[in-house]
Amino acid sequence: MELDLGVWLGQYLWPLSRISAFVLAMPILGSRIVPMRIRLLFCLLLTAVAAPMLQNLPRCNPLSMECWVIVVQQTLIGLTLGFMMQILFQVANITGQLVATQSGLGFSSMMDPNTGVSVASISQFYTMLVTLLFLSMDGHLVLIDYLVRSFQVLPITRSWDIPFNQHVLLASGTWMFAASLLAALPAMAALLVVNLALGVMTRAAPQLNIFSVGFPITLMLGLLLIWLSLDSFAEQFRGLSDQAFAMLQEVVRT
Repeated sequence: MELDLGVWLGQYLWPLSRISAFVLAMPILGSRIVPMRIRLLFCLLLTAVAAPMLQNLPRCNPLSMECWVIVVQQTLIGLTLGFMMQILFQVANITGQLVATQSGLGFSSMMDPNTGVSVASISQFYTMLVTLLFLSMDGHLVLIDYLVRSFQVLPITRSWDIPFNQHVLLASGTWMFAASLLAALPAMAALLVVNLALGVMTRAAPQLNIFSVGFPITLMLGLLLIWLSLDSFAEQFRGLSDQAFAMLQEVVRT
């Protein structure tokens, strides 16, 4: 009976640990706006589908320390893979923050339901935009497929050594800031030219109130640039999604 319990525990509890951690950390499903019951039901259903596919699982006493060490190991793997995809959505957040700061829209802020902190409204707009783009590209299905296949790439073992590529993990942070800067660069460059022109106007006509004239100009131009760059941003996000999925695959390769 103890052996049967150990086999059942390894067959379902360990995959559930990885899947639950991944869902908690991944974008969209890991958001606070998704009810906990729905997330829990999704994790249980996905575990029920993935568990019968697993083979050669280690056997151990369900009350032993070794068993719960494997639970912690699977949780860390799920969190790492989930946070790797969060980086893709943070690109949109940082891009919106850069554009909002440069155009004067940074004063307009709202509460982000995902994180519970105050962010620029433009950042929230970009986040909603990339969420719709991600769903339209079936990105959520690709994530679920990769999560199930991760049990083949990273099988459940007794070894505490997790074969993560540390160089890819460190490079993902650099990639996030570089991608955000490149996405916001056209709008930032155009607004910089406008600010320089306003500075020249101030020097030429000191009696001109730059705040009453310049602020509406940069505000309207910022909104216009956001509207004009939506198509190019959508295409750029598709390329960024491919890069993010490539990093997600490389992070588990030694």
